[in-house]
Amino acid sequence: MLSALITGFFLGLSLIVAIGAQNAFVLRQGILRQHIFYIALFCSISDALLIIIGVVGVSFFLNDLIHQYAKIIFGFSAIWLFSYGVLRFRAAFKSKSINLSNNFKPKSLLNSISIVAAFTYLNPHVYLDTVILIGSISQQFSDLNRIYFAVGACSASFVWFFGIAYGAKLLTPIMQTPRHWRILDFLIALIMFTIGFNLLSEGGWI
Repeated sequence: MLSALITGFFLGLSLIVAIGAQNAFVLRQGILRQHIFYIALFCSISDALLIIIGVVGVSFFLNDLIHQYAKIIFGFSAIWLFSYGVLRFRAAFKSKSINLSNNFKPKSLLNSISIVAAFTYLNPHVYLDTVILIGSISQQFSDLNRIYFAVGACSASFVWFFGIAYGAKLLTPIMQTPRHWRILDFLIALIMFTIGFNLLSEGGWI
């Protein structure tokens, strides 16, 4: 029981800690202190749902689907990442940036959720990691141990997303100057472009 739980937790954590589009957005929202709880909750529940889908065996069907339409899926996802990367790249070169000490109009909750939803569900890797990989590895466990494995993997998502969302507050004092915001926006843009190019390469577009 404990072994399955720990295996699931650390496997889930190892797959999710890589800095990607979703993590970068959650980190930025955490620094801005905008809808932190709901963003972290949405990402955690989304991961948990995909993990559960994989563990119960649907991964066998999605595996064929992803491989069959890989080029289209990867290409569409890359376009989305490039688009958001361009927005952050433009923000990095604006004369003014966000100052947390000033009153600024935050994005609505619906707008923020829609953005993070796109980063979550338009990313082919999230299906490969949560549904295919975790779903396949879970098959080595049987009966209740498989459930404990799934619980461990799902718990990792909750720990990670709430950790970086609320932990980002520690960066708030540093992010009071426009220069630091430009650096963050520039780094996020680079992350988006890098992931986008990788998706194009994996999809056979380049």
